[in-house]
Amino acid sequence: MIRIDQSLTPGSLRRDIDRLFDLSAGKILSLEKSWDSRLGAPVFTVGGRYTSRGWTDWTQGFQFGSAILQFAATGDRRALAAGRGGALRHMAPHVSHVGVHDHGFNIVSTYGNLYHLATSGRMPSSEGDLRFYELALKVSGAIQAARWTELPKGLGYVYSFNGPHSLFADTIRSLRSLALSHRLGHVLMGENDRQISLLDRLLRHADTTARFNVYHGRGRDIYDIRGRVAHESIFNLNDGSYRCPSSQQGYSPFTTWTRGLAWILCGYAEQLEFLDTLPAGEFRDREGKSRVIARFLGTARATADYYIECAASDGVPYWDTGAPGLARLGDYLDRPAEPFNDHEPVDSSAAAIAAQGLVRLGRYLRTKGQAADGARYLAAGLTVARTIFSEPYLSTSPRHQGLLLHSVYHRPNGWDSVPERRKVPCGESSMWGDYHVRELALLLQRMAEGRSHYTFFGH
Repeated sequence: MIRIDQSLTPGSLRRDIDRLFDLSAGKILSLEKSWDSRLGAPVFTVGGRYTSRGWTDWTQGFQFGSAILQFAATGDRRALAAGRGGALRHMAPHVSHVGVHDHGFNIVSTYGNLYHLATSGRMPSSEGDLRFYELALKVSGAIQAARWTELPKGLGYVYSFNGPHSLFADTIRSLRSLALSHRLGHVLMGENDRQISLLDRLLRHADTTARFNVYHGRGRDIYDIRGRVAHESIFNLNDGSYRCPSSQQGYSPFTTWTRGLAWILCGYAEQLEFLDTLPAGEFRDREGKSRVIARFLGTARATADYYIECAASDGVPYWDTGAPGLARLGDYLDRPAEPFNDHEPVDSSAAAIAAQGLVRLGRYLRTKGQAADGARYLAAGLTVARTIFSEPYLSTSPRHQGLLLHSVYHRPNGWDSVPERRKVPCGESSMWGDYHVRELALLLQRMAEGRSHYTFFGH
């Protein structure tokens, strides 16, 4: 359980944030110089060097998005050139990719950040540049929304790469793509020129995920613990009925893969910020804005509370709450996480994602007059951030291309590198972990400076 330090503020982490971005600059340039684009997208490091791993090409946006975030935080024009140039050269196929659920990762991290930097005047851009970024975001949101499984009772979801029967927890973060496209006035055009609302699909996907991928302690099954998350939900496509939980990257369907938990926490928290900006009239077909907000908030709070309980005392979780080797670690939740243990790996990327969710949820609650709860979640997020902004999680060696160490990709498949004389993966980085620790640092930097709040829908 996280030992929350209530004394922390974004300003108290400013020195750590500055150091992180100082280290980040060299790592971005190292990858830019060494990466061979013919290998596909970089995914994770082996021996400190980024390598690729075929599954789906979901990390390219994090590569160039990291460079764009570096510019947003520091004004580094070399990083901007790497990020913008890489996006223009390599991201077009991702805009129209109909085979994945990853548009919120790839497209919002690149074209979304470029668009907001341009519209805010922080990056020189022509009218043509703006329209180009805008068109990419519009198309991406519609393409993602078209990957749709209809369910009874007004539910439905953007299905995963496993097929129309499969709903992933991860996909909640791709709702950013639908949200931005909707905000830009776009719709998905269906048969007979039917206009399909991207906001409606966003809300329906979120409702379906909250109902089936998130547990709320209501006795759904004997493992129904409030805030627990199932990575995948399986449906019968003949009648749309829910069949069972599943997991692609966790230990089992009845344990919680902590990065899936983090995706849910962060996804619902940032969508609360987005929905709060919409007029009440946009919710007239969805029981009203207040009820929609209440469902999102209930899900965000449940997963935030569970994360606080299931992470180690410093805020870093092990990769799955039910991983069998945890039994050999004793009271592992009552002490800081141990990335160099011999039994189960930690996952720092889950910590970076969850910390952002906790900070956003805490800030949101404080703006709604719930000061005590807001302060608790914010302090929890800052406690996690303090841990991963320093060693042994922050990569300080210039020979290591990763920024956030001790990230895990796919433990069941054995894809992660296990160093010599070690028994479990440790010491390596991932594109999503590096991107999200930068995104978290940028968010906290803006808060510390009292500048405009960093969100996916506007800087």
